Amino acid sequence: MDGMSFSSIHIQEALTPGHLKKAKLMFFFTRYPSSTLLKTYFLDVQFNRCITSQLIKWFSNFREFYYIQMEKFARQAILEGVTDCKDLMVSRNSELFRALNMHYNKGNDFEVPDRFLEVASLTLQEFFSAVKAGKDSDPSWKKPIYKIISKLDSDIPEAFKSSSCPQELLQS
Repeated sequence: MDGMSFSSIHIQEALTPGHLKKAKLMFFFTRYPSSTLLKTYFLDVQFNRCITSQLIKWFSNFREFYYIQMEKFARQAILEGVTDCKDLMVSRNSELFRALNMHYNKGNDFEVPDRFLEVASLTLQEFFSAVKAGKDSDPSWKKPIYKIISKLDSDIPEAFKSSSCPQELLQS
C-alpha cells in the first residue's frame, strides 16, 4: 500500500433505486439543487457527466410533477369558487399533500418537513393568482412562479449525506 486509505463507503458507478428514493426525499427540502449540492449528498456515487445529468433530470421530473399538481389544484379551486388565494393552504390531510406525498414518499415512512407544506401552500397560491388573473394566456406565464419557488429551498439535513440514507431516515 502506498499510503492510500480506504473509505468505508462503497463508491457506486451507477445510480440505484435507493438513490432515487433519497433524491425524492431530498425534494422536500430542495426543488432546484445544483450539481455541487448533489455531489455533497451523494458521496457514494462516482460522479461523471452521465450521473450528474441523470440526477439533475430526476429533479427536473420531480418539479414537473409538482408544478402539474399545483396548476391542477389551483384550477380546481377556481372552479370550486375560491376567490382569495389566502384560503388555499396545503395541510397534511389535504388531497394535494396526499398526491405529492404518494409520489415522493410512497411508503409514507418519512416525516415531511413543515417547511415543505409552507412552500407548497405558497406555490399553490401563486398558481391560483396567476390563473385567476388570466396570466396563463402567456406561454411563459409559469416562469415568474418558478423564480419565486427556486428561492425557497431549505437546508438538507446532514443525515442525507450518509450512504445508508434513506434507510437511516426511515428508521428515525
